[in-house]
Amino acid sequence: MAIRVNGEDVPPPDDIRVSLLDLLREQMNLSGTKVGCNQGACGACTVLIDGRRVLSCLTLAVQADGKSVTTIEGLGTAENLHPLQAAFIEHDGFQCGYCTPGQICAAAAMLEEAAAGMPSYLTSDLTTDRIILSREEVQERMSGNLCRCGAHNGIIDAILEVAGERRP
Repeated sequence: MAIRVNGEDVPPPDDIRVSLLDLLREQMNLSGTKVGCNQGACGACTVLIDGRRVLSCLTLAVQADGKSVTTIEGLGTAENLHPLQAAFIEHDGFQCGYCTPGQICAAAAMLEEAAAGMPSYLTSDLTTDRIILSREEVQERMSGNLCRCGAHNGIIDAILEVAGERRP
């Protein structure tokens, strides 16, 4: 089989110990996925596997065999930004930008999770068909992605804008 990375089939590494993060950065030269803590605590390495967010530092590349991996490079292009990329720019959802790729990938998956009705710790009605993404709900759902520069307000504003739930 192969790993489909941003639409391109890639053979799985020969060494089954290679992390997905290392495959992306070292073997495919996709530098958008960042090395943060390398322990799964910061979210800088977040990518999507079959649309679900994963920490690529804790995922073996062979675990993605036969699956579709999307990195920040696969979400949009310079000519055609993903709506989250455009919103992050508009709302200054970055300062140094190091966490931004992981934040955007996590936010893309989080919006899909909410649209599918997946509750979070803060979801008050577990039987609802529609999750209302309040500021607090988005903060909870994005809590696994850290920003050390303090751009959290811009990040949350950008996500809320894309979610269509932004309150005046």
